[in-house]
Amino acid sequence: MHKDKHRPGFAYAFYVSGEWRTCREAYLKRYPLCRRCAAKGLAEPATQVHHVIRLTRENITDPAVALNWDNLEPLCDACHKAEHKPTVRWRCDAMGHVEL
Repeated sequence: MHKDKHRPGFAYAFYVSGEWRTCREAYLKRYPLCRRCAAKGLAEPATQVHHVIRLTRENITDPAVALNWDNLEPLCDACHKAEHKPTVRWRCDAMGHVEL
């Protein structure tokens, strides 16, 4: 099975399903602008549909989570990438020592 680097292996079949594609297309048609950019006064097209409650192996088959418009958020690529970027839990000081 093909694995997309942005989608967990367990979710791949869901994201290529006709049910998700139909839901996603209708959602973006109804909500064409990035919600987070719009909150800043910007009109950026939404290209991604983000699950507010993230999909897990346990909830991916629950339509109330996976396909419920109340659990979706229209985002542009930049906002979606920012949402999913790893959290930095450490940093280095000027001497190169790790600070937690």
